[in-house]
Amino acid sequence: MIEARHLRVLRAVATTGSFSAAARELGCTQPAVSQQMKALEASVGTPLLVRSGREMRLTQAGEALVRHAAGIIAGLTAAEEEVAAIAGLRAGRVRLVSFPSGSSTLVPTALAALRDAHPGTRVSLEEAEPPRSVRMLREGDCDVALAFRYEGAAGDEEWDDLVVRPLLSDRLVGLLPERHRLARAKSLAIGELADEPWIAGCPRCRGQLVEVCETAGFTPRIDFATDDYPAVAGLVGAGLGVAVLPQLAIESVRPRGVRAVALEPAVRREIVALTLPDLAQVPAVAATLDKLAAAAAR
Repeated sequence: MIEARHLRVLRAVATTGSFSAAARELGCTQPAVSQQMKALEASVGTPLLVRSGREMRLTQAGEALVRHAAGIIAGLTAAEEEVAAIAGLRAGRVRLVSFPSGSSTLVPTALAALRDAHPGTRVSLEEAEPPRSVRMLREGDCDVALAFRYEGAAGDEEWDDLVVRPLLSDRLVGLLPERHRLARAKSLAIGELADEPWIAGCPRCRGQLVEVCETAGFTPRIDFATDDYPAVAGLVGAGLGVAVLPQLAIESVRPRGVRAVALEPAVRREIVALTLPDLAQVPAVAATLDKLAAAAAR
């Protein structure tokens, strides 16, 4: 295998015409230059220099290698500079995947702060709900996944192989038409809504709703289901049913014609940022995690 340090020595020898002159240019000893040239010739399996007294000339193989050496060394130098820029956060790329209510609340604040602190770091954003977002992370389709899971839900071990950065605990609240008989209550038990028509959200949220309701002793009659939080709020505001949404989702849609009422006992979902252990060492990814945590703490 040809090593870059050997190519640099060969190029210096070819330019200066001798081992001693090359050693002065490279800041090393003449024996060191001689040893590295022997190692390079052993690597390629053919002589690269013809020595005649004090003079030295390149063989045909030596000329070919010197011709390629310039481009190889230039490419390595450019690669070293680019890696140094990424390590110093003067450059870099982060692929972020987030669920919708996170995209409209936590992500904008975090990315604005990241851009201010590290303007050379570029972030792309794609939306996906867990578990798809977590699968994308494991399959190499993103670098950071903003995800959630409900307290007490099955599958808590699904993130054991990932770096988990806790962001916030997001409480579920009841969403009622503003003229509903319970709309002015300070809090309510979900069982008080047992006879109401329901509007359900994303598949994971829908499953959690059914589980919470069944724990309270009833099965919700779901008349409408949509992944779109503004649509949920609109349907509730039109008096077509009630819903349960995370507080973060309500902040993101600013619903009209509805009232948010706290549920007792409290039901929460854990909001986290996920990445792979190796990716957590990448400066741009670590900075993104930090900014997401700071946005959640505001």
